[in-house]
Amino acid sequence: MKVVSVVGARPQFVKLAPVAQALDGAGHEHVIVHTGQHYDAAMSDVFFADLRIPAPDVHLAIGSGSHGVQTGAMLAAIEPVLADAAPDWVLVYGDTNSTLAGAVAAVKLHLPVAHLEAGLRSFNRLMPEEHNRVLTDHAADLLLAPTEVAMNHLADEGLAARSELVGDVMTDVCLQVRDAVAGDAPPAGLDRGGYLVATIHRAENTDDPDRLRAVVGALEALPVPVLLLAHPRLRARCEQHGIALGTGAVVVADPLPYPAMVGAVVGSRGVVTDSGGLQKEAFLLGRPCTTLRTETEWPETLADGWNALLPGLGGLDEVAVRPAPTAARRVPYGSGDAASRTVEALARRVVGE
Repeated sequence: MKVVSVVGARPQFVKLAPVAQALDGAGHEHVIVHTGQHYDAAMSDVFFADLRIPAPDVHLAIGSGSHGVQTGAMLAAIEPVLADAAPDWVLVYGDTNSTLAGAVAAVKLHLPVAHLEAGLRSFNRLMPEEHNRVLTDHAADLLLAPTEVAMNHLADEGLAARSELVGDVMTDVCLQVRDAVAGDAPPAGLDRGGYLVATIHRAENTDDPDRLRAVVGALEALPVPVLLLAHPRLRARCEQHGIALGTGAVVVADPLPYPAMVGAVVGSRGVVTDSGGLQKEAFLLGRPCTTLRTETEWPETLADGWNALLPGLGGLDEVAVRPAPTAARRVPYGSGDAASRTVEALARRVVGE
């Protein structure tokens, strides 16, 4: 079996790591195409090195741009790569512009498409990620769902026959890395259990200067140190609007390599974020999460108060430092074998075999 993986952004590199390992272990041919959507070394190259992912076979170096410009450039660049490779499966990951471009390019070439992390829904149609998820799911031939909730969403949309529950591949790598970094010291000289980890990057929190100023101000006013892993988008918007970072409680740092990020969360007392992936990672690592959005793609994290939605910012100083729930965490994302189940599903459903 020959599989082409199309990736381009940090969360996809994390998901790619266990899949690449499982494909290699099963003796399948695997071609990695990096669109270059995340082109900063801290958001791209370091993940391949730290997670021991094979270097991309093709790097398209698309870079940034508006959604239409970026997706269109990716589509044009991916098409000849897929035509030349003629794989049994084009595997796309998550919900970025790279995901949609890879899926559309494959569909136009009549190549089978599998979508890993299918069925996630925020039901917020203002999010570009939601458009990418829905369009990719309806285009794909095989929908690899991480949870029962995702399977239900796909069934509600008439896609049950194309869907298979494999679990969440980010659980595979998160748990492996957690065990490897368990004894590491917290970053930036912070005290174990005495700080929060924060990431902010979504358009709804960064594009409007008043909203961005309110978010940064709320973080600065928190009663414990806040390790703010500053995404390039956040830095650019703050500079554009004259908003200073690194005052009050906020300790600014660059985005961390994945193992260091996991170690930072393990050493923290909780997380404040608008990221989809980090909500789930906080849950898996047993740290309370406060999500500065109106919705989550991972509703399972809301059970027992592990994750709390707080779009209005009111009471953040209390909610963000709440103690961890005493109830045992549920296990909605699988037991760490999602990558092998993904490869088995792809091999079992190769068209014509």
